[in-house]
Amino acid sequence: MANVSLKQVVKRYGREEVVHGIDLEVAHNEFVVLVGPSGCGKSTTLRMVAGLEEISDGTIEIGARVVNALPPRSRNISMVFQSYALYPHMTVRENLGFGLKIAKEPEMEIQRRVNDAAEILGLGPYMDRLPQHLSGGQRQRVAMGRAIVRNPDVFLFDEPLSNLDAKLRGQMRVEIKKLHQRVKTTVIYVTHDQVEAMTLADRIVIMRDGYVEQVGTPTDVFEKPANVFVAGFIGSPPMNLLDALVASVAGRPVARLLDGVEVPLPADAAVTEGQQIVVGFRPESFAPKGHSLHESEQSVHLTRPVTIAEPLGTETILFSELGGREVQGKMLNPRPVSPGESMDFTLDLTRLHVFDKASGKSLRK
Repeated sequence: MANVSLKQVVKRYGREEVVHGIDLEVAHNEFVVLVGPSGCGKSTTLRMVAGLEEISDGTIEIGARVVNALPPRSRNISMVFQSYALYPHMTVRENLGFGLKIAKEPEMEIQRRVNDAAEILGLGPYMDRLPQHLSGGQRQRVAMGRAIVRNPDVFLFDEPLSNLDAKLRGQMRVEIKKLHQRVKTTVIYVTHDQVEAMTLADRIVIMRDGYVEQVGTPTDVFEKPANVFVAGFIGSPPMNLLDALVASVAGRPVARLLDGVEVPLPADAAVTEGQQIVVGFRPESFAPKGHSLHESEQSVHLTRPVTIAEPLGTETILFSELGGREVQGKMLNPRPVSPGESMDFTLDLTRLHVFDKASGKSLRK
């Protein structure tokens, strides 16, 4: 069983602590993605699991074996890097088999594993080519193949798609998903791209400044963000976040926005009158009447002028103003929209998020 366990893992460089007591359990065969902005500690955490960085405190276990003092070669992990790290003078076949050759595996076993990896990744036509004669996506497949042949307990991916263009990144996401389904091993994957995280992960670990902000399935972190940071980081376009003050109207709590607009708050929001809060809603929950993905009886109608319209084919992103801030809405079944045109938006209150202004934490139960 190749589970991975991090218990109160800390990393310091001199006196500066950059990873602060992380606890994380990764189950056997689970695909876990560490995501967050640059400098949040995700790559450092991955490198500690790999043994490329020493941990300053805590414990890392792979398959119930403490690996704190073990070198990378003794951890039975394979790592795929952003830079491919292929040997330029070796063919694809030689690159795939080089690690096994160094390990003095029998030649027949090397050939078998190399051929199996090539079949899984569709590398058959390129086996005799040098890396310089391959596309970026093909090179990354070779890098993954070199990891596969080792039969590792754990695959570690460090931003493997960052060097590819948008179309290739989409294709390689599918390749990596297929690879995990076929090879069925534990994967820890690092990216700064929340779209990659949402599409690949069984569970997402969202990090900021060396801390774990939330761990959950893609659906959990999207629909139930634990705090303002997660709410603003996950989702494209991002969630609209507006400062407000809790007031009472006819005995019911409402969010009074900076422009005076009042929005009824959900019954499960743990708020008190006079409290400073942040209300959040995703663009798909703020749509022109009749163009919403979710139609709800619990809604409020707001007539706002459109400042910018971005047609995207099957939908149009509409920019407007609310609460003294620019907000985005989403129009399905789009039609041409002129700047300045007034539209009747429907805000779905069942999908309204409420956060404490001071702590940033979610106030919905």
